[in-house]
Amino acid sequence: MPQTVLLAEDDRAIRNALERALTLEGYQVMAVADGVEALAQAHRNRPDVLVLDVMMPGIDGLQVCRVLRAEGNRTPILMLTALVETADRIAGLDAGADDYVVKPFDVEEVFARLRALLRRTSPVGVGSATAPAEAPRPVLERFIEAAGIRMDPQARRAWRGARELELTRTEFELLELLVRNTGIVLDHSTIYDRIWGYDFGPGSKNLAVYVGYLRRKLDEPGAAQLIHTVRGVGYVLRED
Repeated sequence: MPQTVLLAEDDRAIRNALERALTLEGYQVMAVADGVEALAQAHRNRPDVLVLDVMMPGIDGLQVCRVLRAEGNRTPILMLTALVETADRIAGLDAGADDYVVKPFDVEEVFARLRALLRRTSPVGVGSATAPAEAPRPVLERFIEAAGIRMDPQARRAWRGARELELTRTEFELLELLVRNTGIVLDHSTIYDRIWGYDFGPGSKNLAVYVGYLRRKLDEPGAAQLIHTVRGVGYVLRED
């Protein structure tokens, strides 16, 4: 059965072109022109993934994202944005988005990011079987801990000390990867492959944005920084 995409884009030319491309790629597409319609469709026919334009009249993509997350809806969300500043991207992540694509975009990049989002939400054994960087987790495993971080992968909850962290799906998976490989420097390509299922190349700032946002949620005044940048290589979790 084809996976369903709810596409909200107020630019008719972009909406029609992307709807055609997604349909040819095998998706069932529900295309709407604004945030009000997007929320109505999301409530009536829950899609497998949402593609939301950030800037739409009335209710914009960020507001749609916030409303759905406040309702407990965890459907993966890909944002389309013409805003290229890091602060604008962080606003999308803060609203609960899982990923973003900057306009003008290559439709193949949209396909790749959708496949990655859907693969991460598919049951085990469904879709692409990208191997994790760590050894397979034991069936009865509950908590993993390192550098003062405690995580419950089954419940998707995480704490630094006694403080529970409010993490998006992507932030949780990124932190889990780092915790499971504490002290090991993971290069950019490895992280992209494990988290997104696709290496977006050296020009992409996607990973840096997520790491920066995760640091903001982890860091505490007077406490050791946990995520360290190894310039030209990647990132490592350790408590100095």
